[in-house]
Amino acid sequence: MSETTAIDFLYLSEPDMIRAGVTDMAACVDTMEETLALLHAGDYRMAGANNDSHGAMIGFPEQPAFPGMPAHGPDRRFMAMPAYLGGRFGTTGVKWYGSNAANRDRGLPRSIHVFVLNDTETGAPLALMSANLLSAYRTGAIPGVGARHLARPDATTVGILGPGVMARTSLAAFLVARPGIHTVKVLGRGERSMRAFTTWLAEEFPQISTVTPVSSVEEMVRGSDIVTFCATGRADTVAEFPTVRREWVKPGAFLSMPATCNIDDALTAPDVRKVVDNSGMYEAWAAEFPYPTHPEVGIIGTKFTDLIAEGTMDRTQMEDIGAIITGEAPGRKDDEEIVVFSVGGMPVEDVAWATTLYRRAVAEGIGVRLNLWDAPALA
Repeated sequence: MSETTAIDFLYLSEPDMIRAGVTDMAACVDTMEETLALLHAGDYRMAGANNDSHGAMIGFPEQPAFPGMPAHGPDRRFMAMPAYLGGRFGTTGVKWYGSNAANRDRGLPRSIHVFVLNDTETGAPLALMSANLLSAYRTGAIPGVGARHLARPDATTVGILGPGVMARTSLAAFLVARPGIHTVKVLGRGERSMRAFTTWLAEEFPQISTVTPVSSVEEMVRGSDIVTFCATGRADTVAEFPTVRREWVKPGAFLSMPATCNIDDALTAPDVRKVVDNSGMYEAWAAEFPYPTHPEVGIIGTKFTDLIAEGTMDRTQMEDIGAIITGEAPGRKDDEEIVVFSVGGMPVEDVAWATTLYRRAVAEGIGVRLNLWDAPALA
């Protein structure tokens, strides 16, 4: 056996990931802030011609022509999301997942994720990880970074549409950024999801003194310092997207939007600040799904690129959170400013959090070592 050619990698199950700290939201928020600053500096690569693509997706036809081929259904897809991230990370990886809304009837999550982390120099695998928690926590941490820089420091009330996993991790991150939060208003579809959310909230965050179920988007938005739309699933038309109207929005509110949604014309006005996690990704989406992009993707940042294409919004009005983090652009300007923050999700975030957890696991002896080969049969 040649020690120079042997490749071992670390397998981390979901319990291993928990032991390594995947649910450490405060650390995840800090890591995501660092990641977004690296994006702004340009020290990263994702897929696509502009190195900013969200990923590559396999979908299915409405009426398959072949036996055994699945039919299109809610959230039915496979997706690969590769990225390289520089800075202190210097690693490359890919998140791979399959998704099907019908999984919930089987007692499974809608999406099932794995992540492969690679050595950037050789391409050798460093780790194979269970990635549902990895993905969920990095997704929620980005809204927390946004709240750190753009929500009012005295925020106390959060309005949530969709009390699922994305809402849980977003709220956990909001509490990292704005620990004075004590009131949550929740709009959900069913009694079971509401009950699960409120039980989780009571167990994890007893400092939340008031939890109010509401019956409309308007009731959820009005009076909230932070608003987040976290309902999963796709509507068939933009008219069916959950929508927030400016007349409902409290002056000074921070709107964090990591899921399909829409805003009314009044919220597209120049005095409403429009911030995105990475403008390059929205431009990549605009190239992949030519105008109008918003009906295809659903994320509110694609509405911004549509408005720019129409000439009704200036490109300078779409700001990157990375410029705010690095101090090249101001954070919240005053107590009355309304901010809409688009969160699209990026594989560089998975790379950053996976690398952090992999290094913790190695240091603490967590996980199982697996052998790829002692020496390659074909070299």
